[in-house]
Amino acid sequence: MRTTFQRRTDVERLVASVLAGSMLMLAELAGSVVAQDSDKAGGLSAEQRQQWRTQIRSALLVPEPLPPLDAETHGQFEPAADVVAERVAYGTQFGLRVPAILYRPKAPSRRGPGLIVVNGHGGDKYSWYAFYSGVLYARAGATVLTYDPIGEGERNARRASGTRAHDQVLTPPEMGRRLGGLMVTDLMQAVSYLSRRPEVDPRRIGAAGYSMGSFVLALTGAVEQRLHACVLVGGGHLDGSGEYWDKSKPMCQGLPYQSLQFLGDRPAAIYALHASRGPTLIFNGLADTVVAIPTHGEAFFQDLRRRTALLHGGTEGVFEHRLLPDVSHRPFFVTPEVAQWLEEHLDFPHWAAADIPSMPTTHISRWAQANDVSLDRGYASEDREGGTRALGEGVPGLSRDELSVFTAAEWELQKERLLYETWAAKAREAMASGDR
Repeated sequence: MRTTFQRRTDVERLVASVLAGSMLMLAELAGSVVAQDSDKAGGLSAEQRQQWRTQIRSALLVPEPLPPLDAETHGQFEPAADVVAERVAYGTQFGLRVPAILYRPKAPSRRGPGLIVVNGHGGDKYSWYAFYSGVLYARAGATVLTYDPIGEGERNARRASGTRAHDQVLTPPEMGRRLGGLMVTDLMQAVSYLSRRPEVDPRRIGAAGYSMGSFVLALTGAVEQRLHACVLVGGGHLDGSGEYWDKSKPMCQGLPYQSLQFLGDRPAAIYALHASRGPTLIFNGLADTVVAIPTHGEAFFQDLRRRTALLHGGTEGVFEHRLLPDVSHRPFFVTPEVAQWLEEHLDFPHWAAADIPSMPTTHISRWAQANDVSLDRGYASEDREGGTRALGEGVPGLSRDELSVFTAAEWELQKERLLYETWAAKAREAMASGDR
């Protein structure tokens, strides 16, 4: 027999569900009205764009202004004869630190572009594609930064990779919004760091995000106007209410995305903000079941471009998209096709776009075996990361010791300023006090 309390709880849940549905319908209607008005008026006004940027940051509790950067260098090494790698750390929310590796040309010929690698779910600066990208694009003349996402690598309580520690659902839902906001903050701070490097032209900073990193970059690229070019791979197909991204990993994706329903047509609004920032490329494999690409496909992207153009007021600047048949989940930003797009938009000093198609490539699964490089077991197959044909050759396999910012003893002294658990405790304190 059900108690009065249980029956009352069921009624409360039903009322909450109806209210949530009503709010969602109103948000979608508002987005439809904005789209219609922008079509008549030639696109969103500068005021509306800025309002949306402010609202996105507020929904995700991204600090305004950003936290102090307080960047530090913790030594360097040479992963290749023509590349220097620096071990660095910079500030993020609540006084925490982000450990990162910066790759740069050993002898830069002139001020070059900056590139940030935003790692996928379970990935970090130790991931093969992170250090491969670092060496590859540093040889091209760029300064490349890749960092540990919260809960991975040196931001993990065991200093372990592939843990997906932040998948543990924390209540209330605001903690998910805050976690999404932390990931956006980490990336915005990476932009701040690169913009202050003497080797970097701050007008030519780009970012490449893979899988979860593509989601983080999609949101960040909508609010961070200092980013010039964005590449989203293994994702980028932002969809509608109750679809893939709303139902995906709640803490790092689902709850943050749900919090943006005030935008109405969220994907079109986000990419309209991208279009006013700079060029964006979405690049996926059509057989990518990891992020449900087969359920979307070419027609989805064509329609999303149409809706984005309505809001933006034209097709100029609206994202480009490319889909490869019979290919699944891969970090395509190491491939010749995406490297050529990046060259066209960032102008790497040591490359010419016309030369890239004839440059040698590396079969990643064979390279990994020959260089004792670990691939994530879930993605090592030939249709996924293992089959990637990465641009360039002779990239060395790098060890965890080389890619660690801190020694074991230093990490013990620093860990309270690095760990996911510390961030969660501080976020709860801020939530309880009403602080951002």
